[in-house]
Amino acid sequence: MAGVSTEAKTSRRRGLWRLAGLGALSGLLAGYAALATAELVSAAVRPESSPVVAVGGATIDRTPAAVKDWAIRHFGTNDKLVLQLGILGVLTLLALALGALAAGYRRIGAAGVLVFGLVGGLAATSRPDSTSVADALPSVAGAVVGALLLYHLVGRLQSGRPSAPVEVPPGEEGVTTPDGGDPGHSYGAGWDRRGFVVAATAAAAASTGIGLLGRSLNGSQGQNAVASRRRITLPAPASAAAPIPKRAALRIKDVSPFMTPSQDFYRVDTALVVPKVDANSWRLRIHGKGVTRETTVSFADLLRMPLIERNITLACVSNEVGGPYVGNARWIGVRLADLLRQCGVRPPSKGGPADQLVARSVDGMTIGSPVEDVMDGRDAMLALGMNGEPLPFAHGFPVRMVVPGLYGFVSACKWIQDIELTTFDDYDPYWVKRNWARRAPIKTQSRIDTPKPFARPGAGSVMVAGVAWAQHRGIDKVEVRVDDGPWRRADLASEDTTDTWRQWSFPWKATSGGHTLTVRATDRTGQTQTDKRTRTIPDGASGWHSVVVTVD
Repeated sequence: MAGVSTEAKTSRRRGLWRLAGLGALSGLLAGYAALATAELVSAAVRPESSPVVAVGGATIDRTPAAVKDWAIRHFGTNDKLVLQLGILGVLTLLALALGALAAGYRRIGAAGVLVFGLVGGLAATSRPDSTSVADALPSVAGAVVGALLLYHLVGRLQSGRPSAPVEVPPGEEGVTTPDGGDPGHSYGAGWDRRGFVVAATAAAAASTGIGLLGRSLNGSQGQNAVASRRRITLPAPASAAAPIPKRAALRIKDVSPFMTPSQDFYRVDTALVVPKVDANSWRLRIHGKGVTRETTVSFADLLRMPLIERNITLACVSNEVGGPYVGNARWIGVRLADLLRQCGVRPPSKGGPADQLVARSVDGMTIGSPVEDVMDGRDAMLALGMNGEPLPFAHGFPVRMVVPGLYGFVSACKWIQDIELTTFDDYDPYWVKRNWARRAPIKTQSRIDTPKPFARPGAGSVMVAGVAWAQHRGIDKVEVRVDDGPWRRADLASEDTTDTWRQWSFPWKATSGGHTLTVRATDRTGQTQTDKRTRTIPDGASGWHSVVVTVD
């Protein structure tokens, strides 16, 4: 009898595992259907309302600055892809868990899917760019479909009758299974195999078709924007950039090119989906304190205004010492100070009541810039073009802000649609609310591009080279130190403008062994880079860049 009881327990255990496994598969299919449905519905609302994007955006909004900084440092411009893959991974695990739960508690499992749909809906409507409760529809609709499918599939697992009784172990008489069955029958022995396979296959196929249709429709929504960009011909600037000096670009292998190609220009922002805005329908509103003539301008209006063309180096505040998030490009646009003066705006130094300009993006991002800096004579602009063509979508098409000398998080609003004049006391923009600085001029920095860290150059003449930048101040000198030796002056390439970086080189007579190469720069104000290392938060990293090499 004891042997029979052991066999019964083993049979029940196997049945439980089978039931849980099939339930987990049901949960996975239900989650797939939910996401596919949400993708389709988001095409009717807006692509940014899809649950993965909405939850991802909400995650970014609530992530501590130190964690964001870590993500950018380790994943670079792939940080958004990593986040989305992480969300999909978590959703997959949750779907598997809810499916396994539903195998024993059918209604509770389905209800769990609905709960996560509500979470996605709340995330969508809490985003800064959300303007309607309709943003919750994709998540809610997807959750309803997923819950119904899970309930149906698990029903196929519980619909059959067991085929052969087994002896009930002592003490379990009268006990029922989670689905109301009799423990005297093996779990899952009589499940509707054919019905489950047919339903699961049909659900997978339908979900794939729905998801592809939704993705296609979402992609087509940007076609008008793509077409509008293709039709744009940038007029000749009223004030063209001066020719780049011949000796501004050094011909040294592995040194960053003086002009950064658009496709290689760094991108650091919070947009999981790159906005695609039709230039024909784009409008920019200028309003707020000190604005005596509130104005709304179109893209065509900007094209008719006098344009300036300038080479300007931009830098991200998340750039670590020696990091890659800095680039130099040729920008063309409307001088922002001229446009503000047309609206009656005066800087604080001339009695203006507003000291902060808050730029708002179509994706809800807010960036605050000092009005004084924007109007102090520097070439701050509403940029329409980059490197001789309309702005790429990833870099702000149709219009973005560019302010020389300020880190991007306090100046470089992409996909801009609104400018409000206010004060620093009255309003905290997105990054300030997350403990970043209100004002952040770019710090004087330098970087060694060659040799690379842990390189093994041969003994003899080795060219050490790189770039240095101090926008709106200019680079006066660059110095290199080998190990703990004296600082030696490097050769500077010709300067284009004070708003662009400057290449430098240093011929080093390398001797065998391990060495540490260090660089520092001094700007035109006489300020030399500090050796004190600081984090990027709150107003940019500082310190000297060093590389360790081994000379063979």
